[in-house]
Amino acid sequence: MADSDVASVIDTPFDAALSERYLVYALSTITARSLPDVRDGLKPVHRRLLWAMRLLRLDPAGAYKKSARVVGDVIGKYHPHGDQSVYDAMVRLAQDFALRYPLVDGQGNFGNIDGDNAAAYRYTEAKLTAVAMQLMAGLDEGTVDFRPTYNGEEEEPEVFPGLFPNLLANGASGIAVGMATSIPPHNVGELIDAAAELIDNPKVDDRVLMQFVKGPDFPTGGILVDDEDTIARAYVSGRGSFRLRARIEKVAEKGGGWHLLVSEIPYGVPKAKLIEEIAQLIADKKLPILADVRDESDEQVRLVLEPRARTVDSELLLESLYRLTDLEIRFPLNLNVLDASRTPGVMSLKEALAAWLSFQIEVLVRRSQVRIGKIDERIELLDGFLVAYLNLDRVIEIIRTGDEPKPVMMAEFSLSDRQAEAILNMRLRSLRKLEEMEIGRERTALAKEREELAKLIESPARQRTRLKRDLQALKEKFGDERRTQIEAAAVAREIDWSAMIEKEPITVILSQRGWIRAMKGHLALEQVSDLKWREGDGPFIHFHAQTTDRLALFASNGRVYTLAGDKLPSARGFGEPVRLFIDLDAEVDIIQLLIARPEMKLLVASSDGKGFITTGEGTLAETRKGKQLVNVRPGARVAVVRAVPANADAVAVVGENRKMVVFSLAELPELGRGQGVTLQRYRDGGLSDAIAFTLDEGLSWALGGESGRVRTESDLSPWRAARGAAGRMPPIGFPRNNRFG
Repeated sequence: MADSDVASVIDTPFDAALSERYLVYALSTITARSLPDVRDGLKPVHRRLLWAMRLLRLDPAGAYKKSARVVGDVIGKYHPHGDQSVYDAMVRLAQDFALRYPLVDGQGNFGNIDGDNAAAYRYTEAKLTAVAMQLMAGLDEGTVDFRPTYNGEEEEPEVFPGLFPNLLANGASGIAVGMATSIPPHNVGELIDAAAELIDNPKVDDRVLMQFVKGPDFPTGGILVDDEDTIARAYVSGRGSFRLRARIEKVAEKGGGWHLLVSEIPYGVPKAKLIEEIAQLIADKKLPILADVRDESDEQVRLVLEPRARTVDSELLLESLYRLTDLEIRFPLNLNVLDASRTPGVMSLKEALAAWLSFQIEVLVRRSQVRIGKIDERIELLDGFLVAYLNLDRVIEIIRTGDEPKPVMMAEFSLSDRQAEAILNMRLRSLRKLEEMEIGRERTALAKEREELAKLIESPARQRTRLKRDLQALKEKFGDERRTQIEAAAVAREIDWSAMIEKEPITVILSQRGWIRAMKGHLALEQVSDLKWREGDGPFIHFHAQTTDRLALFASNGRVYTLAGDKLPSARGFGEPVRLFIDLDAEVDIIQLLIARPEMKLLVASSDGKGFITTGEGTLAETRKGKQLVNVRPGARVAVVRAVPANADAVAVVGENRKMVVFSLAELPELGRGQGVTLQRYRDGGLSDAIAFTLDEGLSWALGGESGRVRTESDLSPWRAARGAAGRMPPIGFPRNNRFG
């Protein structure tokens, strides 16, 4: 290695070098790529696109040019990034369903609301819109600073000075490093009214501005269903979200039928994807009250939703569609922007408007100052011309006789270099008497204009008045009707989702190793044993159910999980492990699986002899993790979960020591969760089984074998005791496995 190469090596810790370079990358992403500027609402790529189109003279009144020409200029001169990313940004500026006030006028296929992509840039053409020209107005008047491009060959504006509230009018979205922005579009007329109020009263409260800016105004319309307070809180903090729904109306048909007509869909939702989503719901039978979806759209959105029957509750169907599809979405608000010093931060609505107005005042003052400078230069020349007219013969004589007329004229008439040069460059036709009069009038008009501009620069009040007048003219030019209506929705009704599932009979089968499956129809229970099982596995629990049922699975650690009957795997093969559907540890055993009916009562007991009564509703869990039902003590486990018959009035408990006790069901508490109370006292071992039954009917158990005979013990007085007793040996013939069956 050469000495020069060694000298260029910097010895630094790897983590320090990495963090330093990542910080540079992060700052670059935040300030020069992903976040918009509060002053013109544009990211660098959008600003460079419009600037390149302006230099190509793609004015609204002019002809279109190929998009490839624009993209080529942008990536070649200003924005050294991928051509596809630049073209995608340009396409979005031309889409009237993406921008409330498009900045590019596209000709050709620029994509559609279905979600189809635009044609390649060699096929499409574009030019600027009037809004874009308004946004760039004043670039030639010294209103903003310019900076060199990435290679130093050209210049580009740091920001656009035009009087148009683009940040809030068109919105923005982007993801930087460690921060993001999401700003919905708004109505420009409302923004201008709020800005005028802010000019008159800079200390106005944020919520007062909400009287003017009602909320977002999306180009695709829709209905905003949040209440005023929710919307106001989002704008005050600069963070929040809005519930946006499609515009849907119920259309009556001849004969008493009806259908739902969707005429506007939520912003940013591709229509084709929405139709596919609804069609999938119908195919999966997750919304059986909906029969069909048809797309009858042309230039206007028109989706027809057919109910299963005319008797279907239209409000129920609507509420279900809002919950299950993108006919209702949440659009986030994160007003994270770069301020005038290029510092990122979240602003409220008032702060964003105030920053924009402050910039417009700055533009107004700079424009006036630059104009005064040009007026002074012009007046200087006009004064020189007047001197020439007053001394025309002498000026002509100096020019005709002198070799160097300029210094002679400057000395004799006290002229500046610019004045003398301008006189020498005058055309002969300008020497007519009429021209002298026109110069006098021009000078008077310029002097008056200069006086007005000087007053404007010195008076903040005049600046505010002028800005308000310009804003009013802007509103008259670009103001339009609100497209997104704001209608606070009523509290969402509770939906019985079981009504959305087609009711079909099934047989639920759980194996000893925890594999679950559901067979269509109600099988005879003896047929279950004839099914195929994995090697070393066999039947454990099986029962008849419906697809609309919800099943409760009880684990030995005291947790209970909920399974939906319509979500169970089919009986093809061996089914699937139940642990795929719930978060159940491998070392935890399954104790019971049954249909969870809200009104049912359950007897729950653990191996240490504790137990209580719970309800079916209390066993329902909403997540894969289930819920803790029984607080089992260390070393204990849930041993029994049994349904309590409706007319039961007693409980029988048998221990591993083969002692049995019978006591009143009323002695057990009803709990939603807990450890329970002592059912039976043990010196050795623990609880084996427990059952609730009707005392007058006695206690029955199968005798075993193939006879199918049942033994009933009607007189249980020898075993009756208070809850928590030790008990005594069970009746003769009681099963040797210590189970009631």
